[in-house]
Amino acid sequence: MTSLFGTRDLSQRDALVGADLRVSVGSEQRRYVDLDAAATTSASEGVVRAVQEFLPWYSSVHRGAGAKSQVTSARYEEARESLVRFVGADPSTHVALFPRNTTEGLNQIAFRLGLTRDDVVVTTAVEHHANLLPWQRHAQVRIVDVDRSGTYDVDAVIAALDERPTPRVLAVSGASNVTGWMPDLAGIAAAARERGVLVVVDGAQLVPHRRVDMAALGIDVLVWSGHKMFAPFGAGGLVVDRRLLARGEPFLVGGGAVKAVSHTDVIWADTPDRDDAGTPNVVGVVALAAAAEELIAEEGRNRLHEEMLVRALDAELATVPGLRRLGPTTGDRLPVAAFVIDGMHHAEIADRLAQEYAIGVRSGCFCAHPYLSRLLGLSRSEVERFHEDARANRSDRVPGAVRVSCSSATPRADVATLGEALRALTASSGDRLGTRVAVTAVNGR
Repeated sequence: MTSLFGTRDLSQRDALVGADLRVSVGSEQRRYVDLDAAATTSASEGVVRAVQEFLPWYSSVHRGAGAKSQVTSARYEEARESLVRFVGADPSTHVALFPRNTTEGLNQIAFRLGLTRDDVVVTTAVEHHANLLPWQRHAQVRIVDVDRSGTYDVDAVIAALDERPTPRVLAVSGASNVTGWMPDLAGIAAAARERGVLVVVDGAQLVPHRRVDMAALGIDVLVWSGHKMFAPFGAGGLVVDRRLLARGEPFLVGGGAVKAVSHTDVIWADTPDRDDAGTPNVVGVVALAAAAEELIAEEGRNRLHEEMLVRALDAELATVPGLRRLGPTTGDRLPVAAFVIDGMHHAEIADRLAQEYAIGVRSGCFCAHPYLSRLLGLSRSEVERFHEDARANRSDRVPGAVRVSCSSATPRADVATLGEALRALTASSGDRLGTRVAVTAVNGR
């Protein structure tokens, strides 16, 4: 197994493909500073090697008699078992499926649970749209709201669980894609399980940063993306109790999902084949499994490095005049920060960081509109106006913030570079207060 960072210091970037990428800033070339890891990460060199070593054997899975197909099938099923273990689930009871990403996985499980409009799903105001819209499509949604700091506690979840009618599902994010805040998953899941409520966790932000033990935490379903954990090859993970998939039609129908078909009848395959229609993304699955191995190998070092990055972000952002952080700034958090700066539009900040300093960040609402509305303190009338502007394609008036986000491969020096750039921007902002830049990054995690 190839380690993500080998024996090198975590501050070095050559373990990621494109670590030395240079972009034009005026008349000079500068190294690109990637502070958008919450959206996606570059591939690790170890993951790329795993893919390259596999590619000569790439073939169709399961029904081919040839050597290449046999090797591909074995590798695919081995990855299924290794990813179940990666997230602390029992391979005898749980199974891994491979959606393209977290969004597809949450849509898939929301469909497969067979919810009706009489069912209730408890979720929270913190959620990414991927952990809100699929539930709204299939059931009634009961929201756990946040306090002024943008967080909620276990008691708030218990209150929502105890309302009538009793919910079937509790769907929560393991970590916020906006602020990096992590709820008390163990306490939340325990409360749900005591009441017979299924626990579904959006692990898109959590899994790349922290080791998850589904059995210890009491999680029934966990969904995450490879493209946020150094494996941007189009595969994600959905680990679920097999019994939840034993009945009902699959989310996607077609070849491989059946035992027999006629023009009037279909006999569905058993789990997991029932939920694996079509030719799967074996290359993406190989990459995802390789990334999981690397994260396990570097778990301790990654944790220490990211804790240092949280402190560094806090220190640098605290020195920027007029900058207001959104969400909690204390406690255990991921190296993610959202903020606004007085007198500057969020899109202008992101654009100038890119154009003048070669720093990549994200601006907008981060596919978490309800959460951003609360963090920004928008009134009901302001939210209504936000929606009216969206209908009229007035993107320049859409509210939002700037988000910087690090991975375990982010050097400390990149955070310092960000601080210097933001201080320079605020120092020169007096001459540019009238500047308005069209928002082009409202979507994305």
